[in-house]
Amino acid sequence: MTPRATKRVRHRRGLTKRRAVVGGIAALGMTGAALVTSTMMSSAGAATAWPEAKGEKPTSKTIEVSGTYDGGLKRHYGTGDLGGDGQDEGQDPIFKLKDGAVLKNVILGSPAADGVHCSGSCTLQNVWWEDVGEDAATFKGTSANSTYTVYGGGAKKADDKVFQFNGAGKLVVTKFQVSDFGKLVRACGNCSKQYQRNIIVNDVDITAPGKSIVGINTNYGDTAALRNIRIHGDSNKKIATCDRFTGNNTGAEPPKTGTGPDGKYCKFTASDISYK
Repeated sequence: MTPRATKRVRHRRGLTKRRAVVGGIAALGMTGAALVTSTMMSSAGAATAWPEAKGEKPTSKTIEVSGTYDGGLKRHYGTGDLGGDGQDEGQDPIFKLKDGAVLKNVILGSPAADGVHCSGSCTLQNVWWEDVGEDAATFKGTSANSTYTVYGGGAKKADDKVFQFNGAGKLVVTKFQVSDFGKLVRACGNCSKQYQRNIIVNDVDITAPGKSIVGINTNYGDTAALRNIRIHGDSNKKIATCDRFTGNNTGAEPPKTGTGPDGKYCKFTASDISYK
């Protein structure tokens, strides 16, 4: 087996009966729209414990997924051309998901290259990033009807973005946990092709340090709804909740125009955010 770079590491949580029922239903094959519906109906809960890897899977070539890929909680990490863990743009991912694909029960170790790419609607279920490379996942679908669902799992050590939203449609992140990160979700501010993007972040645990939960572009009609957000270790409230930008398609740095709830683009109230 190819030796891999020494991993940097670090996290924790408890489970209600209702959460166990929801998780069981998901494990039986609930994906896509069904998961989105469950997301908004499920009650808030604390984060689950990080899983232990059940084996190692060195990966030298992008794994393309159509249908469902169940990783059995093996730790996948890049080797060869996928062996980088820097912030260079344009890296290849460990996984590339076709429209409608499901990736579940996967741990991405270090190096993780550019994580996961979704070419269209996709579901990431119980996926864990131990040390985010360039981005954890990038969503690239071009249809306004595309839906990207992140259900459970977590990410650590993201120097910049965890989820990069380049495409069109809706992204739903629920029962997720993140620590030591830059931005949890960023709607692309300067992609050459721009779209309206809608984001829902619900029942999520966020642990400082971090910069922002969501960043959106108001000039493209983006929206972000935050519900049941628990922020840990940020008593000074330095982590921004929802940053608003004016995006462009020229590659220029987009100017920030505001932050926090505004009732139109950043849709939440103070009661949706709790500090632990």
